[in-house]
Amino acid sequence: MKYELYYWPEIQGRGEYVRLALEEAGAAYVDVARGPRGTAAMMKMMDAHTGTPPFAPPFLKAGKLVIGQTANILLYLGARHGLAPKTEAGRLWLHQLQLTITDFVVEIHDTHHPLGPSLYYEDQKAPAKRRTADFWEERVPKYLGYFERLLDGSGGTHVTGRRLTYVDLSLFQIVDGLRYAFPRRMKAFEKDVPGLVGLHDRIAARPNIKAYLESERRIPFNEQGIFRRYRELDG
Repeated sequence: MKYELYYWPEIQGRGEYVRLALEEAGAAYVDVARGPRGTAAMMKMMDAHTGTPPFAPPFLKAGKLVIGQTANILLYLGARHGLAPKTEAGRLWLHQLQLTITDFVVEIHDTHHPLGPSLYYEDQKAPAKRRTADFWEERVPKYLGYFERLLDGSGGTHVTGRRLTYVDLSLFQIVDGLRYAFPRRMKAFEKDVPGLVGLHDRIAARPNIKAYLESERRIPFNEQGIFRRYRELDG
């Protein structure tokens, strides 16, 4: 079965967490909206009046299943591609961690759009600067400190122990994105999360991920996605 991933074709965004899992698993998939008439096909699926239409991308078509929401997609893929524990308790714990990452991703986005996505960044620069200062003072230590503690106490080289899971892949993306968006702030903060930095580097060196990062399938970071580099927000 070849998966069909539906997400905006110009950005990494929330779809990137799904792409990383598919790439690590070596799963066959097509990034539909990046192909001819793909965005129109994506919009048509969301506008459907019958069945189980998704609210927004990313969503994944797996055979007859259409699965929306990043954490929900990863819950599905993790169980089928060895990227999640086999026990129900383990899978639920991993899903809980991914939902926590989802909360953090929202806060990352809100550093540059604290008043909402309907306004341009240029219309909310002053609130963005205040929001970013609080983000780095309070929120980054809270979230990344939590995952650093989990990694330190896992008894292995990954968040849940010895085996790689989709949460490790998502944390790679978090570190990579913060390095892009806030190079100065992140460089200063990395000394507080050496475990996560090491995890990032190990993930980047994995054969499937390394090949993906070096390929055209990896969309470069840009100022349309979640992680945006604005010099005035970087301390």
